[in-house]
Amino acid sequence: MDLADYRRDYLQGAIRRADLCESPVAQFETWFEQATDSGMVEPNAMVLSTTSSAGQPSQRTVLLKTFDERGFVFYSNYESRKAREIAPNPQVSLLFPWIGLERQVIIQGRVEKISPDKSLRYFLSRPRESQLGAWVSQQSSVIENRAHLETKLAEIKSKFAGLAVPLPPFWGGYRVRPTSIEFWQGGSGRLHDRFLYTRKEDEWLIERLSP
Repeated sequence: MDLADYRRDYLQGAIRRADLCESPVAQFETWFEQATDSGMVEPNAMVLSTTSSAGQPSQRTVLLKTFDERGFVFYSNYESRKAREIAPNPQVSLLFPWIGLERQVIIQGRVEKISPDKSLRYFLSRPRESQLGAWVSQQSSVIENRAHLETKLAEIKSKFAGLAVPLPPFWGGYRVRPTSIEFWQGGSGRLHDRFLYTRKEDEWLIERLSP
């Protein structure tokens, strides 16, 4: 299939240096609220990129659950492929593809585990089925068929019947501490607006990039 002529112009807006917050996290919050208000499906969905020990990058979509000046938090199985790649190389990238707004945000930084107490607090806020699912899945491992999962779920339901579901020891949160955040706004004629925030000690340097 030839997609060479599959294109559209970007006309929804532009960003100027004077429009930007001095903090990239504050700027992200503004854009995130606009993405939410637009009716976009799961604006907190982000592509997490990690790298294997052999240098092979891999990506998957995860959900942002909280963010502040310290960083961006998501949750995962600590035995998953992403976790195995993060352990020796905690440098990661996040991508928010807000295509409906002709925008994207790219966050690069270093990831670290959050405290077990914070992981537990979030785990207890999840629906019970999601709590049970965390115990069922040996994430990224090869399984024979779906029946394997359904059998394991039945076992876990029986095990915790009438009880609160505890936090699995292999499950919890990660925080990505950003070292750079890029905001991209599509522009007419492919003259996009790109602004890069780069952390310099306790301050953020803001630079415009060529599209």
